[in-house]
Amino acid sequence: MWYEEAVFYQVFPLGFCDGLRDNDGVMNRCISEFADWIPHLQKLGTDAVYFSPIFESDYHGYDTRDYRVIDKRIGTNKNFAELVSKLHEAGIKVVIDGVFNHVGRGFFAFKDVCEKKWDSAYKDWFNISFDGNSPYNDGFWYEGWEGYYNLVKLNLNNPDVVNYLIESVRGWVDEFDIDGIRLDVAYCLNRDFMKRLRYETDQMKQEFFLVGEMLHGDYNTIVGNECLHSATNYECYKGLYSSFNSANFYEILYSLNRQFGKDPWCLYTGKHLFNFVDNHDVERVASILEDKNQLPLIYTMLFTMPGIPCIYYGSEWGMEGTKNWNDTDLRPEIKVFEWNELTDTIQKLIHLKHNHSALSYGDYTQIGITNTACIYQRQDEKECLWICMNMKSVVQTLGFNGQGNFIDMETNEELYIHNALDFKPYEIRILKKVS
Repeated sequence: MWYEEAVFYQVFPLGFCDGLRDNDGVMNRCISEFADWIPHLQKLGTDAVYFSPIFESDYHGYDTRDYRVIDKRIGTNKNFAELVSKLHEAGIKVVIDGVFNHVGRGFFAFKDVCEKKWDSAYKDWFNISFDGNSPYNDGFWYEGWEGYYNLVKLNLNNPDVVNYLIESVRGWVDEFDIDGIRLDVAYCLNRDFMKRLRYETDQMKQEFFLVGEMLHGDYNTIVGNECLHSATNYECYKGLYSSFNSANFYEILYSLNRQFGKDPWCLYTGKHLFNFVDNHDVERVASILEDKNQLPLIYTMLFTMPGIPCIYYGSEWGMEGTKNWNDTDLRPEIKVFEWNELTDTIQKLIHLKHNHSALSYGDYTQIGITNTACIYQRQDEKECLWICMNMKSVVQTLGFNGQGNFIDMETNEELYIHNALDFKPYEIRILKKVS
């Protein structure tokens, strides 16, 4: 499957186009301008773009007004269809957000309920009680997502709701030719709905990709042959930055072994989870890492651990961003892309992943570890790679039980390793075993 070997690039269109405000229908910049970034994506080597919400909404995109119309603040259906076509011509797949758990108060069916109350044909599209009231004084109570009443929870047990959403997705495939969907708050979604979505999209387009947002819990509950292909790996997201900030490689390597190791109890061995070091909901990795010299190391781990790596727009050159009350600092307008030493490193890592099948399909084994140095192995039937790194600003030696002849992938140096490896400060070494 194409996504098992892909490197993703995430964009938040409402931020990119300077549209993060109450929806006034005014476009400051058009999503079609993202076509100017295609040479940048090609130079990096990315295979797919994941666009966060693009459909008409009340404010931030996750409060949908219309599942079938591109948000007027970023353009038109024609603009987006043309952009997808240009990305496809460049060999880049397109995945978009599917917000199926809730809608905005401006959604047509909810507006009908507000107007007609009991007489609305859509009253059963939501979880409503006419014995109560809402914070908006609607004259009835309804379920808001996690207590946010600007996000009206859909009733996915209603076949009419499910059919409406499936037909909306069919329209996305027919009109825009998208290649996949990232399901917002998949941990809240009805499992039968996700299975129906998988069945229907399998018929719509070959190798259509479904990835679900999971903040916690067992990813196996939504990932499988009849459900989704992947889930967001928040466990390892936290383990990545926390391990560097606390000088404790044991945290992230424990998670990697728990998820992808060879023991029968390992949870996700053979699955391709969706990995990241930052996204539209969390602080930029360049802001959260206490030692910026470790940025190349954390990206090396992102691209060499099992799973599907995703880069958040702007982070490839070290853009910073911290959370604020409406997350606008995490979802900025960017007019010009940049390129620096970190971007060079990420480009090399993408090239490495594309050219070594072990990084997409190989198993995972921990070779050696201390708090501040580690070696882990990715191996398939074609090759065996050791990923070695020192997070400290000083030299150190890592001892372990292991030996063999290797080639350094960076220098082409041949070396024999026997139970120890010496590291320079902040050094990364990727070694290919030859015997």
